[in-house]
Amino acid sequence: MTAPDSFLMTADDLRHHGYRTVDWVADYLTNLESYPVLSQSVPGEIAAKLPRSAPEEPEPFEALIADLDRIVLPGITHWQAPGFLGFFPANASPPSILGELVTAALGVNGMLWATSPACTEIETVVLDWLVELLGLPAGFRSESRGGGVIQDSASSATLCALVAARERMISGGAVLADLCLYASAEANSSVEKGARVAGFSAGRLRRIPVDESYKMEPAALE
Repeated sequence: MTAPDSFLMTADDLRHHGYRTVDWVADYLTNLESYPVLSQSVPGEIAAKLPRSAPEEPEPFEALIADLDRIVLPGITHWQAPGFLGFFPANASPPSILGELVTAALGVNGMLWATSPACTEIETVVLDWLVELLGLPAGFRSESRGGGVIQDSASSATLCALVAARERMISGGAVLADLCLYASAEANSSVEKGARVAGFSAGRLRRIPVDESYKMEPAALE
């Protein structure tokens, strides 16, 4: 199919190209183990394959699919590969891919209940499920003083936790400059970054050693 005369993609175009894209994704997942886990690109190699200025005219959709193979895949470190053991576990699966397709179509902004009641109430129920699955006290559930929201990343979740802890201590009369944070020596760098953004003084983060199982040592914490 050639590029449409306008920039508007019709529902029929979406259906046609959507099937083609899903096929590409399925083929990628099928062949995932054949790719080198770490990208073999050198700095600047991907950028050199792109035009210097933004294109003014659309391209045929098949050209975009071809660019995925020609430009994108060579520059991908394959987080979903079975041999990828860095950072944290891979976070995509066929069901989650389909879920993201639906969420992209709905384009929900869930900042208030009124902006999307389904978003707010489903999120609340799912987080209550998590409380139960983790065996947490009932106070963590939404019908108590607990509850919560799903954050977009571990880094923002850490920052929110630090800000909540800070405000609770300050409301009880503590002075921010006197507060300390305690974290495992293996804690993600987002803890230190979150502490800085939340206004904690330099040097107030205490890194606690861990044992052979990477558990924080209680004696060292004490």
